[in-house]
Amino acid sequence: MTTLHNGHRPIPQTVARWRPLGLVLASVLTPSAQAANDLIALSLEQLLDVTITGASKYAQKQSEVPAAVSVITRQEIKAFGWRTLDDALGSLPGVHTTYDRQYSYVGMRGFGLPGDYNTRLLVTVNGNRLNDVVYDQAYVGRDFPVDLDLIERIEFLPGPGGAVYGQNAMFGVVNVVTRSGADLGGAELAWTHQSPQALQEGRLSWGRQLANGVDVLVSGSSLHARGEDRYHDFGAAGVAGLAARLDGERDREYFVRLARGPWAFDVVHGSRSKDNPTGAFQSDPLVPGQYQADGFSLAHLQYNDRFADGKLQVLGRLFAGEQRYRGMFSYGTMFYEPSASGWRGAELRVLSDAVAGHRLMAGLEGQDNIRVTQVVKDLANPAGDLHISSPGYRVGVYAQDEWHVTDTLVTTLGMRVDRNDRTGTKFSPRAAAVWQATSETTVKALYGRAHRAPNGYERDFGDGVAQVANPALRGERIDTLEFVTDHRIAQDLTVRGTVYRWTMHDLVVQGTDAVSGLQQYQSGEAVHARGLELSADKTWAAGARLRGSVSSQNVAYASGRELLNAPQVLGKINLSAPLPWAGLRAGVEWHAEGQRLSANGSRLGGYAVTNLQLSTEALAPGLELSLGLRNLFSKSYAHPSADSNWQNAIDQDGRSVRVKLAYRY
Repeated sequence: MTTLHNGHRPIPQTVARWRPLGLVLASVLTPSAQAANDLIALSLEQLLDVTITGASKYAQKQSEVPAAVSVITRQEIKAFGWRTLDDALGSLPGVHTTYDRQYSYVGMRGFGLPGDYNTRLLVTVNGNRLNDVVYDQAYVGRDFPVDLDLIERIEFLPGPGGAVYGQNAMFGVVNVVTRSGADLGGAELAWTHQSPQALQEGRLSWGRQLANGVDVLVSGSSLHARGEDRYHDFGAAGVAGLAARLDGERDREYFVRLARGPWAFDVVHGSRSKDNPTGAFQSDPLVPGQYQADGFSLAHLQYNDRFADGKLQVLGRLFAGEQRYRGMFSYGTMFYEPSASGWRGAELRVLSDAVAGHRLMAGLEGQDNIRVTQVVKDLANPAGDLHISSPGYRVGVYAQDEWHVTDTLVTTLGMRVDRNDRTGTKFSPRAAAVWQATSETTVKALYGRAHRAPNGYERDFGDGVAQVANPALRGERIDTLEFVTDHRIAQDLTVRGTVYRWTMHDLVVQGTDAVSGLQQYQSGEAVHARGLELSADKTWAAGARLRGSVSSQNVAYASGRELLNAPQVLGKINLSAPLPWAGLRAGVEWHAEGQRLSANGSRLGGYAVTNLQLSTEALAPGLELSLGLRNLFSKSYAHPSADSNWQNAIDQDGRSVRVKLAYRY
């Protein structure tokens, strides 16, 4: 068995056990005319030629982006059958995912506290932020309001993005770029069934570029799942039993995009309801009718054009959004807990290439959080109802200079100054040097700082029974230093090595109020981390692609205590390849994770999970058929839960079978 020795735990023996699987798949990668023209395959040249817009809010070559950027293409999403954003992100170096049968969470570079709602990750769609203003939540599971079939690419930029985006961009920025109507060129129908979850999913999309130049895309998706009946032990509640028909889920998504010339208009809407089989927030176990539901709407109007012979680019945008949360919980009697937020804002950005060797950017962004409300209704005793309202604002000014010092050296200096009603004025600097050492090797030295003000739930929620507010709660700050080396060994093979170190100050954690003795969000001790990520990307002319990575990450509080839910070792392999039968294509992914520390101090065992996707477009014109096997070998494993759960760990799904039919005309 080959192990990784860096003072950390070895990668599980499953790596060696399944090495023959890669050899078997590689053996079928025989060149053929069909494979060479396979629409799902992209050459490495094409992959590296994809421009990135999420790093600096304007298009950049990947080799010049001041981040260890990764791109997930629409072809990869199809090849591996991913249906949620966290599924796709989980294939990348340094990313681990957690699911508590309510929400999905993305951990990055060793940080993934259970139940934190992804508050330190910024998610955008076509450059427009999705994080709400009550919980700062970044939706990454089925609550993500855009169907993955509508995504052209996902840009993942690890590390702080505060110098450009401000709030939330602490561990990374995920920019989702949607497809165009011209790309669809007609209508698409899709239907999915998954067992044993009794999941049914459907989508109808239409898109086209009209004769007058207007690009139109309209889509609607729907999902209904019964879920799985699972046995749960509710620990201190003294209850254990089968949660029968308590794992159901319902989801609706709508997307509209209109674009013509420099103008673009997006409308995104999603609504999702998830039943509560685990007694979340220590509600009464095995009581039907409990659920959590989220609704999200966002509208975005953008103007982006060039002037002065292309040397001046002006972007202006207006946006408005609203979020609705509804929770129904049983604590002897039923409590209904709705929250709502609404925001509107604008951004103006100017980009100039007028000064030789410099690309200068300056921008102003403001957001008015017109509604931030949290409500608790005691349905048995309305006199005990609670209503909290805490509207606010944030405004930011930013500037950046991308200086091409020589033909082989590019530096980036940036700064954003933010002011909000909670933590006052904050500074987020960025500095980067990108050196093209040789035609095959690029070296990046990166430094960045980002911040996060406490959200409405952390700062203002207090019911006097379980939690008290903390108006004096400070915000968080993270400083990150990293070095990235990309090397092209051959035209079809690249490798990357990244070393990093980050420190977070004033981490917001749940503590105990000294006066009331109740739970309260407080500023905790600093957290330090260091890590190493190694990855490789290989393509074949026959239409196959192999992507793999190994990550070692060590995260601890300043006192030396280990963080919860922080696996020290991650290993990943993603292989997509054409097969020589019936136009089939196989997508195999293998993910291994080390042990994770849970809330009661025990360690949950490491595990390795394999997924298999088979698809073909050769049966009939316009028809695509796919078969997906998630957790192919039905591995038993669990994820740590938050201390607000009865359970110390949440069991994950075993093997599931998914069949999908898609028709394009």
